[in-house]
Formats: sequence, structure tokens, C-alpha cells
Amino acid sequence: MNCAGGGDPVEDFLISGAVDDEDLAIFCDGGLGIEGVNGDACGFEQSNLGKRGRDEPCSSGLKSKACREKMRRDKLNDRFLELSSVMNPGKQAKLDKANILSDAARMVAQLRGEAEKLKESNEKLRENIKDLKEEKNELREEKVRLKVEKDRLEQQVKAMSVAPTGYVPHLPHPASYHPAAFAPFVPPQQAAGNKSAPIPAPFPGMAMWQWLPPTIVDTTQDPKLWPPNA
Repeated sequence: MNCAGGGDPVEDFLISGAVDDEDLAIFCDGGLGIEGVNGDACGFEQSNLGKRGRDEPCSSGLKSKACREKMRRDKLNDRFLELSSVMNPGKQAKLDKANILSDAARMVAQLRGEAEKLKESNEKLRENIKDLKEEKNELREEKVRLKVEKDRLEQQVKAMSVAPTGYVPHLPHPASYHPAAFAPFVPPQQAAGNKSAPIPAPFPGMAMWQWLPPTIVDTTQDPKLWPPNA
């Protein structure tokens, strides 16, 4: 049985917030002799407009406050079921909102604790990486310094190993060193009678001073090092 009159007064009344059966009966009757709204009053199948079944769809074109509230609760329940399935995978989801919320809060606290530990570990790793980089740079500088020192020492060794040109002896033929090649050495006392006999050198044809180092050949310090006898 539908309400009479122009427009749809039931829809306007429900949108304004009326969900009571008695008010709805008075409004729908409108003096037309309707006995009650316990039956199919105003086109609704249930007498209690405030308590619709979960599976009953809302009337087409009717966007009442009760219908919007029902849709909101259905979506909220679906979210709870989804959250329960995420926290307990492989188990049947139960719509126990208190337990679901407590489990979710405990899991969030646990995840936050693990995140803090990971953050601290990350900071320690960054500090270790920084220290290792500094140590690497120090080792690189030490390597360069040692290389420079090695090159300097090699140059010094080369300079010490190469003798000056004046110190390189020019050795004559080996026959010149044979005892028969020159007369035996005669002391000055024995050669006094024969003034014409020259005194041969131990190594004829060679200047011995060329083989001596400069510190020995230098005679400027002789008066200080070897003073004359009194």
C-alpha cells in the first residue's frame, strides 16, 4: 500500500530523521483510513525501519540516514575482517573487534620497536663506514709518502754507487805488473852512491792519488789533525 498525495512525503520524512513506526503510521495515514504499518506500509517489507536486515538492499532512490549508517557499518565490518585476515593469515577471520584491535595495537608496537632497532643499526653502520673511509684515506696518504721516500732513497743509492770520473782507474796491461817488468825497489840509503839510478814507482805509469777519496787527498786540515812534532 502506497501513500497518497503529491510527491513522496515518506521519503522527505525519513530524510528528516523519522524512523519510529507510530510517527510513520500517522504520517502515511494522512486521514485515508490506513489501519497500521505492520504490513506493507509505504512499500517497505519490514515494520521496523530502524533495523534492516544485513542482506536487504536499500530501496532504490532512497538515501536515508539509516541506509547510509548501514552501509558505513558494513564497510567497517569488512575492514575489520580484512585486518583480522592480515594479522592471522591462513585462519578463519572472526569479527571480534576488541581482540582485533588489541592484536593490531600489539603488532604495531612490535613493528615500531623493530624499526627503532633497525634505525640504530643503520646509524652504527654509517659510523663504521665513515671510520673506514677515513682510515682508507690515511693509508692512501701513507702509501704516497712511502713511495716518495722510496724514490728518494733509490736516488741516493744510485748517486753513491756511481763514482766520479776522476776515481775510475785506468788499468794498464797485466804484463806491466809483472816483477820482471821493472827493477826492484831500492831504498834511498843504498842508492846514495848511485845518484843516477831512479826510484821506480810500485805501479808505474799510474797516479795513486787519483784513486783516493777527496777527504784523504785534502790537506787543509792537516795542521789541526796532525800537529808538527816539537
